[in-house]
Order: sequence, then structure tokens, then C-alpha cells
Amino acid sequence: LKAGMDSRAILARFEAERQALALMDHPGVARVHDAGVTESGRPYFVMEFVDGGSLTDTLEQHPLSLQDRLLLFIAVCRAVAHAHQKGIIHRDLKPSNILVTRIDGKPSPKVIDFGIAKAAATPGTDVTITRPGEFLGTPEFMSPEQAASGGVQVDTRADVYSLGVILCRLLTGSPPFSSERLREAGPTG
Repeated sequence: LKAGMDSRAILARFEAERQALALMDHPGVARVHDAGVTESGRPYFVMEFVDGGSLTDTLEQHPLSLQDRLLLFIAVCRAVAHAHQKGIIHRDLKPSNILVTRIDGKPSPKVIDFGIAKAAATPGTDVTITRPGEFLGTPEFMSPEQAASGGVQVDTRADVYSLGVILCRLLTGSPPFSSERLREAGPTG
């Protein structure tokens, strides 16, 4: 964790992300190898190195056929489904949180950044770290329910909505709504 990023809320998010990632064991989710605290008291975790770029950057640099884009998207859906089966709602799915590497010459996604993840209604997996009214996430990929509730009263459908926006971007090159239009409307518009 970067120096100066040690507020109680950031430390809680960092710990929540570590807990969420520790629950998952899927080839489409970047793995955590170790976690701890440095001698100076800064928390850390050691994650799998993903040799690749974001989903959109990768597709711009290495265009894929429609079929290959859909296969890549299906792999992303499987990774998100695994998180949901473990009781974790990502809440910030977007192309920059999906890295693409090559395994045996084929593009392979790795979902990252579970920093604002929320536990679904599953006992023993409480990684909820946002407060009511706190707005976290990326508006262009956020479900209306997540935007309206500040991300607190959401379930796995919020991630499914985000996946739909990502699919639209994969197939058409742009999201269903412009960033400007969403920002003008505000979180409840």
C-alpha cells in the first residue's frame, strides 16, 4: 500500500480486497500468493504477475475476430461467476480491471482490482467496506441500482449489468451511454 494511503477506510478496502482474493481460486482471477505487513507497518500482498494489458488496450493492439472476442468474454463471465459462487460481488468491472495475457498463444483474461468488492449474503465472507452514501465505482460501467444506492444495496446483478456494458464495448467499440451523458445525469439521474 502506497505511503500516505493509510486512512482507516483505505486500510479496510485493502484488507477486504485481500480477503476477497484469498477466497478465489480460478484461472480467470489474478491470484494472491502472500500477504503481510512490512517492518514499517505498511500492509502488502503479493499477486500473480499478469503479463498483459487491459482488455480494450489489448484488443486495440491485437484485433480479434468476433468469435475470439466472444470466447474471451465468456472466460471473463466464468471468472466473475466464480467470484459470485464464493459470495463476492466485484462492483467495479470494467475493461481496465480485466487484464489479458496469452496462455498457449490464446488470449486469456484475468479479473483484478477487488478493492470495492462486497460480500453477497454469505455468512463468513463479510468484505463490505463501503458506507451508505459513499459513491465508489466507474459510472460508465455501473448499474443504475448501484449508482443510486452508492453501491451498498446491490447484488450479483450489478456485475451482470457491468458485463453487459463490457460486451457492448467489445462488440461495438463504445459503451451504450456516453461518459458525458452519464456525468450530466449524476448518480441518481
